[in-house]
This record gives sequence, structure tokens and C-alpha cells, in this order.
Amino acid sequence: MSATSEKSMAIGEVSEQTGLSAHTLRFYEQQGLLVESVRRDSAGRRTFSEQEVGWLRVCARLRDSDMPLPDIRRYAELVRQGEETVAERFELLRGHQARVRQRMAELQQSLDVIDFKVGLYEDHLDAGSADTLWRDGPECAPNTY
Repeated sequence: MSATSEKSMAIGEVSEQTGLSAHTLRFYEQQGLLVESVRRDSAGRRTFSEQEVGWLRVCARLRDSDMPLPDIRRYAELVRQGEETVAERFELLRGHQARVRQRMAELQQSLDVIDFKVGLYEDHLDAGSADTLWRDGPECAPNTY
């Protein structure tokens, strides 16, 4: 399908499909996070292609995983520059991947402590001994720090 015959979507429809608010979509445009310039219809309203919606979904996932806006902007700039930037894009993504994996490991350690504490409370509530919780300070699972 060519770009001229491709379905155009209004900002509200794009918001529904991506989970990004109209305000966020305008902000992403202002911040230079989009690969293509946003087109406008005859009334001056923003229109988006399906490919642009796909890009916005990627941007949303990068933000959800705490990629900083300057890194997403740099990634978009590199995409706009073309195939000679593939290696640099790869390195940028690989660095972010490592940070996400590290954060996931930290979150898993936190979840392990929380799981232990929930189990501890369940046991004490079931046994009717909840009044002893915190009597001698917090009880933590070994090797959780």
C-alpha cells in the first residue's frame, strides 16, 4: 500500500490504539521523537499512518521501560539518517536492554522480600499471632539484601 492510499488516523484514534494521550502525542511531536513529520489534513488536524502508529507503540514501550527522552530522540534521529546508523542504533538499544535487565533483577529482589513478608503476615494472621509482628523489629528473609 502506498503512502498516499494508506489509511490516515486522527489523533483520537491513535490515542486509543497506542494508549498515549493526545497531549502526549503532541508532546512527542514537539520533542522530535517521531521519525516522520506529522502530516495535517485540510483542516490542519494531525493525521497518522499505520506505520507511524507502530513507531509510537515502540516509543511507548521505550518510555515504559524508562528510556530517557533524549535517548528516544537520538534513536529517532538515527533512524531518520538511514541505514548507515544501524550499528549506532543497535548499540543504543543494547545499552538500554542492559539497563532494563538490571532493573528487572533489582525488582525481582524487591519482589522476593515482599513475597516473604506477605507469607510471614499470612502465617501470623492464620496463627492468630499478628500481634508479635515487629515486636523485635522487621523480620526479613536471609540473603535478600
